[in-house]
Amino acid sequence: MSTQRTQRTQRPHRAAITGIGVVAPNGQRTDAYWKSVSEGIGVLDRITREGCGHLPLRVAGEVRSFDPAALIEDRFLVQTDRFSHFAMAAAALALDDAGLGSGDPAEPFSIGVVTAAGSGGGEFGQRELQKLWGQGPRFVGPYQSIAWFYAASTGQISIRSGFKGPCGVVASDEAGGLDCLAHAAGAIRRGTGTMVVGAAEAPLAPYSMVCQLGYPEISTVEDPDLAYRPFTSKACGFVPAEGGALLVVEDEDRARERGVPVRATLAGHAATFTGASRWEESREGLARAIRGALDEAGAAPEDIDVVFADAMGVPEADRAEALAIADVLGAHGRRVPVTAPKTGFGRAHCAAPVLDTVAAVLAMEHGQVPPTPNVFDICHDLDLVMSRARPVELRTALVLSRGLMGSNAALVVRRGDESAR
Repeated sequence: MSTQRTQRTQRPHRAAITGIGVVAPNGQRTDAYWKSVSEGIGVLDRITREGCGHLPLRVAGEVRSFDPAALIEDRFLVQTDRFSHFAMAAAALALDDAGLGSGDPAEPFSIGVVTAAGSGGGEFGQRELQKLWGQGPRFVGPYQSIAWFYAASTGQISIRSGFKGPCGVVASDEAGGLDCLAHAAGAIRRGTGTMVVGAAEAPLAPYSMVCQLGYPEISTVEDPDLAYRPFTSKACGFVPAEGGALLVVEDEDRARERGVPVRATLAGHAATFTGASRWEESREGLARAIRGALDEAGAAPEDIDVVFADAMGVPEADRAEALAIADVLGAHGRRVPVTAPKTGFGRAHCAAPVLDTVAAVLAMEHGQVPPTPNVFDICHDLDLVMSRARPVELRTALVLSRGLMGSNAALVVRRGDESAR
């Protein structure tokens, strides 16, 4: 065995992002998403979904003009919910971006899938339950048993593409969007060649929306420009959204052998749990997650060039997040640019931190921090980027996420050309 091959065998596998697929309220492809995010374009609007007009939740981020029939085969459409349609469409885009295509893979056992989900298939489930209630059990289709299930997207992506590697689903609250990326990175370190990973949500069916009304963190403000304004004195909760993003994550050496660009590397992750709606306690939990992610990445606080904030939009939660950033990053935390692009298109539950991770990768590629739409004045000691994008060289990004049930997670992402350092 040659020395070069021995060194490669002994070197730990590094998880590289090589493909990105986005289906979001502000763009149904990666380039459209970045254009909207970088320009700070807000797309929050009144909810138009049938059966939702009488509900107190009036504003959301809807994925409009999305035609699943144009993107997904009929045999998959009949057995899947809207959240899986988003996931399958985004996965196909990510695979194309990574140069892998969507045909039968040459090594099916070397490719796995892991997704995160929170709301599940509410629209499909509601439709079938209405048939059960109104017409009887004989009118309920057989796919009711699987389409609503939070693991459906993982299963359908793997079946559709013929992937037979390690597959799973993460159900760890909204922060599961970052946790599933960590699961994918772990699979790469253990020798899996490629993982398709991410999250998509469709929480805007009447059934799903009624369930969300039990969360006091949901904004019921009717003006789209005022409904989601974290870190301000007018913070009144967050606006939910549908859509999501899938990434292709693969062994960095494998990607370079294939001759595809390494867009970024997943450098470090950590997660904690502090309990539902205990936002003051989330300060310590989030700080511990940040420290853990930095430690795993071998990064110092001053190495962080930008922070993509969780931005709950709840005064106590915003304050806890600002203090957690200061606790770990110290004086650097008051100077490092912080942003929350999701205020322009909504917080898509488990998909929210995945979309933030995509924005972080694109921000590092384009050398600019995107702005935080609809936020013009803040009441916290943060260098929040507002109004317009800020040009700056970015090498390392920190992405933060917390869940309504108390999960906290942090992810360190490095620019592709930084991975060799």
